Amino acid sequence: MTTYPVNMDVKPEVQSFFDDATNTISYIVKDPASNACAIIDSVMDIDYAAGRITYDHADELIHQIQSQGLQLEWIIETHVHADHLSAAPYIQDKLGGKIGIGSKIMVVQDTFGKIFNEGTEFQRDGSQFDRLLEDGDTYTIGTMQAFAMYTPGHTPACMVHVVGNAAFVGDTLFMPDGGSARADFPGGDAGTLYDSIQKVLRLPDEMRLFMCHDYGPNGRDIAWETTVGEEKEHNIHVGGGKTKEEFVKFRTERDAQLDMPKLIIPSLQVNMRAGEVPTDKDGRPMLKVPVNGL
Repeated sequence: MTTYPVNMDVKPEVQSFFDDATNTISYIVKDPASNACAIIDSVMDIDYAAGRITYDHADELIHQIQSQGLQLEWIIETHVHADHLSAAPYIQDKLGGKIGIGSKIMVVQDTFGKIFNEGTEFQRDGSQFDRLLEDGDTYTIGTMQAFAMYTPGHTPACMVHVVGNAAFVGDTLFMPDGGSARADFPGGDAGTLYDSIQKVLRLPDEMRLFMCHDYGPNGRDIAWETTVGEEKEHNIHVGGGKTKEEFVKFRTERDAQLDMPKLIIPSLQVNMRAGEVPTDKDGRPMLKVPVNGL
């Protein structure tokens, strides 16, 4: 079992940015001892029906970093998102920083490279990213040490990123009344997701958990921060000692009833390229629609 370098004495400053169009929460994570920061799970705006990409959400992150005099060191993707497009290269062009993702991105690239009939020019080695992280790998944001925790199940490349007393869980968990993410995408697995969630729940009860998505179940206000202790006790899918068998049965039956995310077609093509939009043979931005492929 991997030993993770948890340090609850480090308390990063976390700013949250909610995107109404995709119910995604992006984060600026600042080192309280310096002007260094990281962005986690940025969003690039798309009007899919019109085929138009804009950058309002990313521009807000950029504005906040510039207005506060911060230095961007990392642009982290918790996984290859299927419900929104990453703005990582756009932000990197404006502010610098390294783009990081889990090393199993290569599995995702191989899987979806076939689904989208990508040619040999599409590299499936993760080279579009600046760093590929393995389970337990560390990196620094100013004076803070962060580490990556491998948490597959929703996708084969999901990672939770822990910075001091804050953990950014991607789609591994939702708020306690939201439960967990689906596990029926290619390479996903409900049993593996349960095991990954248990890894997260072995972190200290006081660990702050920050969600990548929230949908305001039962009409409550949008929320994105909870704790390990709250999830262990109250999460409707895994809390209160629910067994793996119970979770797999529920998750499998639930996933069979879900529609595909509205932006899955553009999101996967862009995000497996670290946020770059694919182009046709003439260099024009172009997306494909595989028929009966997902």
